Amino acid sequence: MTGPGFLPVRQLVLVDLLSMMLAVAPGQRAVVAIDGVDGAGKTRLARELVALAPHVAGREVHSVSIDGFHHPRAVRQARGSGPESFYQDSYDYEAFRTGVLRPFRAGKDYVPAVHDVGTDQALTPAPVTASDDALLLVDGIFLRRPELATEWDATLMVWVPLAVSVPRGNARFPGRAGAEDPAHETNARYVGGQQLYLQQARLRPPTWILDNTDLQRPALIEPDPEEPQWLELP
Repeated sequence: MTGPGFLPVRQLVLVDLLSMMLAVAPGQRAVVAIDGVDGAGKTRLARELVALAPHVAGREVHSVSIDGFHHPRAVRQARGSGPESFYQDSYDYEAFRTGVLRPFRAGKDYVPAVHDVGTDQALTPAPVTASDDALLLVDGIFLRRPELATEWDATLMVWVPLAVSVPRGNARFPGRAGAEDPAHETNARYVGGQQLYLQQARLRPPTWILDNTDLQRPALIEPDPEEPQWLELP
Protein backbone atom coordinates (compact mmCIF):
# COMPACT_ATOMS: atom_id res chain seq x y z
CA MET A 1 0.00 0.00 0.00
CA THR A 2 1.30 3.43 -0.89
CA GLY A 3 0.03 6.91 -0.31
CA PRO A 4 1.00 10.19 1.36
CA GLY A 5 3.98 9.50 3.57
CA PHE A 6 4.56 6.01 2.15
CA LEU A 7 7.28 4.95 -0.28
CA PRO A 8 7.11 1.87 -2.51
CA VAL A 9 8.93 -1.15 -1.10
CA ARG A 10 11.45 -1.12 -3.94
CA GLN A 11 12.47 2.45 -3.26
CA LEU A 12 12.87 1.80 0.46
CA VAL A 13 15.07 -1.23 -0.19
CA LEU A 14 17.19 0.61 -2.75
CA VAL A 15 17.70 3.53 -0.37
CA ASP A 16 19.05 1.06 2.22
CA LEU A 17 21.29 -0.57 -0.38
CA LEU A 18 22.59 2.74 -1.68
CA SER A 19 23.34 3.92 1.87
CA MET A 20 25.58 0.88 2.36
CA MET A 21 27.30 1.47 -0.96
CA LEU A 22 27.90 5.14 -0.17
CA ALA A 23 29.69 4.09 3.02
CA VAL A 24 32.36 2.22 1.02
CA ALA A 25 35.79 3.92 1.07
CA PRO A 26 34.55 7.35 2.20
CA GLY A 27 36.56 10.36 1.06
CA GLN A 28 38.02 8.64 -1.99
CA ARG A 29 36.88 7.15 -5.26
CA ALA A 30 35.37 3.70 -4.93
CA VAL A 31 34.15 1.05 -7.37
CA VAL A 32 31.29 -1.35 -6.65
CA ALA A 33 30.42 -4.25 -8.96
CA ILE A 34 26.76 -5.12 -9.59
CA ASP A 35 26.90 -8.76 -10.69
CA GLY A 36 24.24 -11.27 -11.73
CA VAL A 37 22.94 -13.50 -14.50
CA ASP A 38 21.48 -12.18 -17.77
CA GLY A 39 18.06 -10.68 -17.12
CA ALA A 40 18.57 -10.15 -13.39
CA GLY A 41 17.93 -6.42 -13.69
CA LYS A 42 21.45 -5.13 -13.07
CA THR A 43 21.50 -2.19 -15.48
CA ARG A 44 18.07 -0.96 -14.40
CA LEU A 45 19.19 -1.20 -10.78
CA ALA A 46 22.36 0.81 -11.42
CA ARG A 47 20.34 3.55 -13.11
CA GLU A 48 17.88 3.66 -10.22
CA LEU A 49 20.71 3.99 -7.69
CA VAL A 50 22.30 6.83 -9.66
CA ALA A 51 18.94 8.62 -9.76
CA LEU A 52 18.45 8.14 -6.01
CA ALA A 53 21.92 9.33 -5.05
CA PRO A 54 21.23 13.09 -4.96
CA HIS A 55 18.41 12.45 -2.48
CA VAL A 56 20.40 10.16 -0.16
CA ALA A 57 23.83 11.71 0.37
CA GLY A 58 26.20 14.30 -0.98
CA ARG A 59 28.44 11.92 -2.90
CA GLU A 60 28.46 11.59 -6.67
CA VAL A 61 27.39 8.22 -8.01
CA HIS A 62 28.21 7.20 -11.59
CA SER A 63 27.55 3.97 -13.48
CA VAL A 64 28.99 2.10 -16.43
CA SER A 65 28.06 -1.27 -17.89
CA ILE A 66 30.53 -3.96 -18.83
CA ASP A 67 28.33 -4.41 -21.90
CA GLY A 68 30.06 -1.34 -23.34
CA PHE A 69 33.28 -3.35 -23.42
CA HIS A 70 32.29 -6.38 -25.49
CA HIS A 71 34.81 -7.84 -27.87
CA PRO A 72 33.80 -7.53 -31.55
CA ARG A 73 31.53 -10.35 -32.70
CA ALA A 74 34.36 -12.06 -34.63
CA VAL A 75 36.38 -12.36 -31.42
CA ARG A 76 33.41 -13.46 -29.31
CA GLN A 77 32.58 -16.27 -31.72
CA ALA A 78 36.07 -17.27 -32.84
CA ARG A 79 35.98 -20.39 -30.66
CA GLY A 80 32.39 -21.29 -31.41
CA SER A 81 29.06 -20.49 -29.83
CA GLY A 82 29.20 -22.72 -26.76
CA PRO A 83 29.15 -21.83 -23.07
CA GLU A 84 32.94 -21.69 -22.69
CA SER A 85 33.40 -19.07 -25.41
CA PHE A 86 30.56 -17.04 -23.88
CA TYR A 87 32.32 -17.02 -20.51
CA GLN A 88 35.88 -16.60 -21.75
CA ASP A 89 35.58 -14.42 -24.85
CA SER A 90 32.66 -12.02 -24.41
CA TYR A 91 34.47 -9.02 -22.90
CA ASP A 92 37.64 -7.02 -23.39
CA TYR A 93 38.73 -6.63 -19.78
CA GLU A 94 41.97 -4.88 -20.68
CA ALA A 95 40.01 -2.19 -22.54
CA PHE A 96 37.78 -1.89 -19.47
CA ARG A 97 40.77 -1.45 -17.18
CA THR A 98 42.40 1.05 -19.54
CA GLY A 99 39.27 3.07 -20.23
CA VAL A 100 37.56 2.95 -16.84
CA LEU A 101 39.30 1.46 -13.82
CA ARG A 102 42.82 2.87 -14.11
CA PRO A 103 41.87 6.46 -14.93
CA PHE A 104 39.02 6.46 -12.41
CA ARG A 105 41.32 5.24 -9.63
CA ALA A 106 43.89 7.85 -10.65
CA GLY A 107 41.39 10.70 -10.32
CA LYS A 108 41.09 11.21 -14.08
CA ASP A 109 38.20 11.16 -16.55
CA TYR A 110 37.05 7.73 -17.71
CA VAL A 111 35.57 6.35 -20.94
CA PRO A 112 32.07 4.87 -20.44
CA ALA A 113 32.14 2.46 -23.42
CA VAL A 114 34.24 1.41 -26.39
CA HIS A 115 31.96 -0.95 -28.33
CA ASP A 116 28.28 -1.18 -29.29
CA VAL A 117 27.34 -4.85 -29.13
CA GLY A 118 24.15 -4.29 -31.13
CA THR A 119 25.81 -2.74 -34.17
CA ASP A 120 29.19 -4.40 -33.57
CA GLN A 121 30.86 -1.02 -34.04
CA ALA A 122 33.52 0.81 -32.05
CA LEU A 123 32.43 3.77 -29.94
CA THR A 124 34.25 6.99 -29.04
CA PRO A 125 32.06 8.67 -26.41
CA ALA A 126 33.15 11.77 -24.55
CA PRO A 127 35.13 11.07 -21.37
CA VAL A 128 33.25 11.42 -18.07
CA THR A 129 34.46 13.64 -15.24
CA ALA A 130 33.84 12.55 -11.65
CA SER A 131 34.45 14.12 -8.24
CA ASP A 132 37.38 13.13 -6.05
CA ASP A 133 35.21 10.89 -3.85
CA ALA A 134 32.83 9.60 -6.51
CA LEU A 135 31.31 6.12 -6.32
CA LEU A 136 31.31 4.16 -9.57
CA LEU A 137 28.82 1.34 -10.06
CA VAL A 138 29.80 -1.25 -12.68
CA ASP A 139 26.99 -3.55 -13.78
CA GLY A 140 27.35 -6.74 -15.76
CA ILE A 141 27.74 -10.50 -15.84
CA PHE A 142 30.87 -12.41 -14.76
CA LEU A 143 32.16 -9.56 -12.56
CA ARG A 144 33.36 -11.75 -9.67
CA ARG A 145 35.54 -13.86 -11.95
CA PRO A 146 39.10 -14.44 -10.66
CA GLU A 147 40.86 -11.92 -12.91
CA LEU A 148 38.57 -9.12 -11.71
CA ALA A 149 38.42 -10.07 -8.04
CA THR A 150 40.84 -7.37 -6.86
CA GLU A 151 39.26 -4.56 -8.89
CA TRP A 152 36.27 -3.94 -6.63
CA ASP A 153 35.87 -2.23 -3.28
CA ALA A 154 32.60 -4.13 -2.79
CA THR A 155 30.28 -6.37 -4.82
CA LEU A 156 26.54 -6.85 -5.08
CA MET A 157 25.02 -10.03 -6.46
CA VAL A 158 21.59 -9.49 -8.02
CA TRP A 159 19.88 -12.86 -7.53
CA VAL A 160 17.02 -14.05 -9.75
CA PRO A 161 15.98 -17.66 -10.50
CA LEU A 162 16.48 -18.79 -14.08
CA ALA A 163 12.74 -19.31 -14.53
CA VAL A 164 12.44 -15.53 -14.14
CA SER A 165 15.73 -14.21 -15.52
CA VAL A 166 15.69 -16.13 -18.82
CA PRO A 167 12.25 -14.88 -19.97
CA ARG A 168 13.08 -11.42 -18.64
CA GLY A 169 16.34 -11.27 -20.56
CA ASN A 170 14.83 -12.75 -23.72
CA ALA A 171 12.08 -10.13 -23.73
CA ARG A 172 14.63 -7.99 -25.60
CA PHE A 173 14.38 -10.46 -28.51
CA PRO A 174 10.69 -10.83 -29.49
CA GLY A 175 9.85 -14.13 -31.15
CA ARG A 176 12.97 -15.92 -29.99
CA ALA A 177 12.48 -19.70 -29.79
CA GLY A 178 12.57 -21.12 -26.27
CA ALA A 179 12.40 -17.66 -24.72
CA GLU A 180 10.58 -18.91 -21.62
CA ASP A 181 12.54 -22.13 -21.06
CA PRO A 182 15.99 -22.06 -19.38
CA ALA A 183 16.62 -25.63 -20.62
CA HIS A 184 15.90 -24.84 -24.28
CA GLU A 185 18.86 -25.27 -26.63
CA THR A 186 18.71 -21.60 -27.66
CA ASN A 187 19.67 -20.68 -24.08
CA ALA A 188 22.43 -23.28 -23.68
CA ARG A 189 25.27 -20.85 -24.43
CA TYR A 190 24.14 -18.37 -21.81
CA VAL A 191 22.96 -20.70 -19.05
CA GLY A 192 26.02 -22.91 -19.52
CA GLY A 193 28.35 -19.92 -19.45
CA GLN A 194 26.84 -18.79 -16.17
CA GLN A 195 27.34 -22.28 -14.73
CA LEU A 196 31.03 -22.16 -15.62
CA TYR A 197 31.35 -18.71 -14.08
CA LEU A 198 29.55 -19.46 -10.83
CA GLN A 199 31.70 -22.53 -10.21
CA GLN A 200 34.55 -20.05 -9.76
CA ALA A 201 32.67 -17.06 -8.35
CA ARG A 202 31.19 -19.01 -5.44
CA LEU A 203 34.66 -18.93 -3.86
CA ARG A 204 34.33 -15.15 -3.60
CA PRO A 205 31.06 -14.36 -1.84
CA PRO A 206 29.58 -10.94 -2.63
CA THR A 207 29.40 -8.13 -0.10
CA TRP A 208 25.60 -7.96 -0.51
CA ILE A 209 22.88 -9.97 -2.24
CA LEU A 210 19.68 -8.47 -3.63
CA ASP A 211 16.87 -10.89 -4.41
CA ASN A 212 15.39 -9.11 -7.42
CA THR A 213 12.85 -11.78 -8.38
CA ASP A 214 9.91 -9.50 -7.65
CA LEU A 215 10.83 -6.12 -9.09
CA GLN A 216 8.30 -4.37 -6.87
CA ARG A 217 9.48 -6.06 -3.67
CA PRO A 218 13.20 -6.85 -3.82
CA ALA A 219 14.91 -8.10 -0.67
CA LEU A 220 18.40 -7.56 0.70
CA ILE A 221 20.04 -10.80 1.84
CA GLU A 222 23.10 -11.00 4.07
CA PRO A 223 25.57 -13.45 2.49
CA ASP A 224 26.00 -16.55 4.61
CA PRO A 225 28.68 -19.17 3.75
CA GLU A 226 26.34 -21.80 5.24
CA GLU A 227 23.64 -20.93 2.70
CA PRO A 228 25.39 -21.66 -0.62
CA GLN A 229 22.20 -21.64 -2.71
CA TRP A 230 22.51 -17.86 -2.96
CA LEU A 231 25.97 -18.23 -4.50
CA GLU A 232 25.10 -20.85 -7.10
CA LEU A 233 23.10 -20.75 -10.32
CA PRO A 234 19.51 -20.10 -9.22
